[in-house]
Amino acid sequence: MLQTSSELPDFFSRHRALLEQAVAATAARDHWTPYPESPSKSVYGEDAAKNGEAAFQEQLGGHVELAGHPGDGRVSAAETSPYGFELGISYPRVAPDEAVAAALAATGPWRDAGPDTRAGVAAEILARLNAASFEIAHAVQHTTGQAFVMAFQAGGPHAQDRGLEAVAYAWAEQKRHPGAARWSKPQRKGGPQVLDKKFTPVGRGVSLLIACNTFPTWNGYPGLFASLVTGNPVVVKPHPGAVLPLAITVRIAREVLAEAGFDPNLVILAAEEPGGRSAAVLALHPDVRIVDFTGSTEFGDWLEANARQALVYTEKAGLNTVVLDSTDDYRGLLGNLAFSLALYSGQMCTTPQNLLIPRDGITTDQGPRSADEFAADLGTALDKVLGDPARAAGTLGTIVNDGVRDRLEQAASVGRTVRASASVEHPEYPKAVVRTPLIARLDAEGDRGTYTREWFGPVSFVIGTDSTEHSLRILRETVRAHGALTAAVHSTSEPVLDAAELVALDAGVHLSENLTGGVFVNQSAAFSDFHGSAANPAASATLSDPAFVTGRFATLQSRRPAPAEETTDA
Repeated sequence: MLQTSSELPDFFSRHRALLEQAVAATAARDHWTPYPESPSKSVYGEDAAKNGEAAFQEQLGGHVELAGHPGDGRVSAAETSPYGFELGISYPRVAPDEAVAAALAATGPWRDAGPDTRAGVAAEILARLNAASFEIAHAVQHTTGQAFVMAFQAGGPHAQDRGLEAVAYAWAEQKRHPGAARWSKPQRKGGPQVLDKKFTPVGRGVSLLIACNTFPTWNGYPGLFASLVTGNPVVVKPHPGAVLPLAITVRIAREVLAEAGFDPNLVILAAEEPGGRSAAVLALHPDVRIVDFTGSTEFGDWLEANARQALVYTEKAGLNTVVLDSTDDYRGLLGNLAFSLALYSGQMCTTPQNLLIPRDGITTDQGPRSADEFAADLGTALDKVLGDPARAAGTLGTIVNDGVRDRLEQAASVGRTVRASASVEHPEYPKAVVRTPLIARLDAEGDRGTYTREWFGPVSFVIGTDSTEHSLRILRETVRAHGALTAAVHSTSEPVLDAAELVALDAGVHLSENLTGGVFVNQSAAFSDFHGSAANPAASATLSDPAFVTGRFATLQSRRPAPAEETTDA
């Protein structure tokens, strides 16, 4: 039996205060989050962790059911936990044309509902995702190889933060113009010309989310929620190695949409087997008008060149760079940088790769350190960070796939290895492939072909340069040519810091300066930090800003003469 409008839940009223806080937070840029990052019983409840793990375990070897989902048959995604076991989960199979057709058919009432209703539904989806954070954490851990605490934080609350941030921008930008206005133009003779005008935000069309293996929710939620709130149905195409986190997300989104009286096919899961080409097929479908992609430069470039009917938002590869000039906290610098390199085995799009330092060295509070001495000291700092096996496993996680292992093996033969990568035995999962970072010593002139390509994974290069000025020139040139998501500088000189800021502006990359404490260059906080930019080749979008949402909808108007009795002068 269909519910009447009066019986449907009013999610907008329930979450209006939250939405207003989120919009305010995007303007203030201070620390704010409604989703606690601590996986504590005192925060999420006594049974949340136990129930979340049980929900994950129940899905192993089974089939994810999505009520009313289009298509027939099952997809065996062949997901393998990097911790050493098969997930054995199957998902609904849907052909690309069928997925797009079902999404289109669901669009009308969602468009007509308006920004308030759409934002309220999205906020309710996020609330339920937050309640499922432990289930999602296990799914993220055993598809990406992240350690559990990182999987909980990055895959759960931090991803939800990024989703809510996109909701806030999308809601605010659609509300920039009134829903209706009366236009009155005075005339010399007779009464004024009076028109009633309506302004309706209308989505571009079907949105395609092509997700990555390493951060399926953190990188996926911004595009998902930005498109949904601006009136577009979303086809979610997970990476074959990390389907479950997004399948859980789609399941929850569809449940909320149905409760709110909408067609759940506004969010569709397009899972496929390894080696499938549905992402490319979907991306070229004439009714797919938005594409969000995180992954390789090769496929991102292909999407930008070929999906011409769509607005394409990409996050690709880059050469994240650190310029070392001087420091008054050498120990803090080494510890901070070592942790940045070790976190999730360097399998973050923001992990530093190229560490530029004058060959003659830098001045520090512990005396001058040459480039070779710095490289050795960094290796020692990594040994300290990873000295305890249990702590090391919690920091490193596991190697996510064969591609990362292959690059790590190749890196052992370039330059001069200063710190070799080593295997670490995981205390809980003996089959897990855990590797420590490799550091190689290169030269700016002789090894340019090596450091101007991305080595995604636990590989970093200490690169000797002629001077700090030379280092800054390399930063500008390599980022402008190849892209980067992060850059950092260490210096006690204000003129050097000023120069680095100008170089970062020229190169179009976000810059961190003198990080020596508990904030790391490869971490990004929603509502405060911008992630990526459209200003260098590593990405065509920023998470999140108005530009990330405004292209996803158009404001269309209708107008008619106002009723005569309402325009007659009293």
